[in-house]
Amino acid sequence: MRYQISGKQIDIGEALQTHVKAQIETVVEKYPGRPTDALVVFSRDGSAYACEAVLHLSTGLTVQAKGKEHDIYAAFDATNQKMEKQLRRYKRRLKDHHRDRERPVELLAASSYILAANEDAEAEEPASLQPIIVAEMEARIPSLSVGEAVMQMELAGAPVLVFRNEKQANGINVVYRRDDGNIGWIEPDHRT
Repeated sequence: MRYQISGKQIDIGEALQTHVKAQIETVVEKYPGRPTDALVVFSRDGSAYACEAVLHLSTGLTVQAKGKEHDIYAAFDATNQKMEKQLRRYKRRLKDHHRDRERPVELLAASSYILAANEDAEAEEPASLQPIIVAEMEARIPSLSVGEAVMQMELAGAPVLVFRNEKQANGINVVYRRDDGNIGWIEPDHRT
């Protein structure tokens, strides 16, 4: 497994990196999915330390967690506990997902854009309705079943997930968390 452990404007020592690797290995050996790489980033947030971790599994799923504590080790431990809880919660589904899938999750290339927000509501009407693009990034759209998409959204802690529905030829779908706590699913009508 590949590890990328870094700090944003803080120096992290060899002891912390060793601790992070050992703890992640302890967690992932209990659960299926064979992790391929882990990204852990530490930063300062006021007087506390923040830790963000992303764990990529060979099944194509991603586990993400964040933690914040006044001690850097405690911040990682809080993050690690959240990742373990997510993996434990989805252990059976991860096993089923891996057993049923004959090949790895296919990823489609896509572009992702960040558009400038109109902060001044009193400003004049723009001459063009074209938004101003602030940044352009590469995105990946996974090819999943609806159940796998919901599980991936939950594991990532994301409010929305765009995916290609495996049951349809080229069917781009969206699952999202509704305000009432339920999950919404948008499936285009391909009959027209």
